[in-house]
Amino acid sequence: MSDSVNAGELLHPGLASHDRLPLGGLLALASAGFITLMTETLPAGLLPQMSGGLDVSPALIGQLVTVYALGSLLAAIPLVLLTQAWRRRPLLLITLVGFALVNSVTALSTDYSLTLLARFCAGVFAGLLWALLAGYASRMVAPHLQGRAITLAMLGAPLALSVGVPAGTWLGHLVGWRMSFAVMTLMSLGLIGWVLMQVPDFPGLRANQRQPLRRVLALPGIKPVLLVTFTYVLGHNILYTYIAPFLQPLGLAGQIERVLLVFGLAAVLGIWIVGLLIDRWLRQLVLGSCLLFFAAMLLLAGCSQWPTAIYAAAAIWGLAFGGIGTLLQTALAKAAGEHADSAQSMLVTLWNLAIAGGGLLGALLLQGPGVSTFPWVIGALLLLSLAVVANARRQGFPARY
Repeated sequence: MSDSVNAGELLHPGLASHDRLPLGGLLALASAGFITLMTETLPAGLLPQMSGGLDVSPALIGQLVTVYALGSLLAAIPLVLLTQAWRRRPLLLITLVGFALVNSVTALSTDYSLTLLARFCAGVFAGLLWALLAGYASRMVAPHLQGRAITLAMLGAPLALSVGVPAGTWLGHLVGWRMSFAVMTLMSLGLIGWVLMQVPDFPGLRANQRQPLRRVLALPGIKPVLLVTFTYVLGHNILYTYIAPFLQPLGLAGQIERVLLVFGLAAVLGIWIVGLLIDRWLRQLVLGSCLLFFAAMLLLAGCSQWPTAIYAAAAIWGLAFGGIGTLLQTALAKAAGEHADSAQSMLVTLWNLAIAGGGLLGALLLQGPGVSTFPWVIGALLLLSLAVVANARRQGFPARY
């Protein structure tokens, strides 16, 4: 037996085979991600019903999404640092119990302030869970399968956006918004049993393994991955947040759902492609994603007068974006090694900062020079991303792992 296999057995105890993906456990992690993103986005789809049910304005219901993101932003790094020594499965179970509690409160609450507090707490649990998923998945398999394992573990997020949110919105229209959140509670409780049966436990870091955040940040390859995360996601959220006002002057105001459907279907295809190739071609896939997104922006900048070009750009954009989260998390997990959870907490924080920054920068552009500048600004951010990836050939996005 080779030394690499022996080392793999030490890093991944209790697994029967390192040449097979533990599908049951990885899909349980994906389901946790599904519940997390569903919890985050449901108020957007149920905004009118929640506004009437809680007797507040739609704008205040919108803040239920904002405080969720704020909870994730503030909690990810401190909680990961605080729980470095904890065993991983009990920590994962705590987040699931937390989601069951906060969704129960949301389903039963008639007070807006209490609902707002529950949403903030939901964001706190989400920040911790997103920081755990990639590192957890990578520890469940041998190094040569880590990319595919993380791809499977992150599958819940795009499925929540493409299938879960429309289904939750439909359920809310059918039986009321409170029932949608009650279903999320039941799903969380069911997932607890699944995790206990299928997801292995791992120890936390020993005292001599723990590093301050600044030392994790100083590890080779960490900074390039985080910088690409921020610039890429910032560009994406400028357009995604303000897709409606962007399409309006192009005469497609009534086709927003169709454009987003094209984007979503292409994103699922992108995830599938990444899952097949990530363990051999991670660097090339990141470069390809940046180039495809840049090409979509060129198409929007130069051919926006043709509806066909808009749909083509949406498809290219979705294809580029679909797997980028998995690619960045995998690159970061490989660069961080045993400090993956701490590194992922920084990624979660930057991702949420980029979401907020996209909303702010997009609003400034919308009120200032107008939506026609979106493709150019996003294109500049993508050129920066490309430059960082190209320069990180040895560490961060190496040609060979």
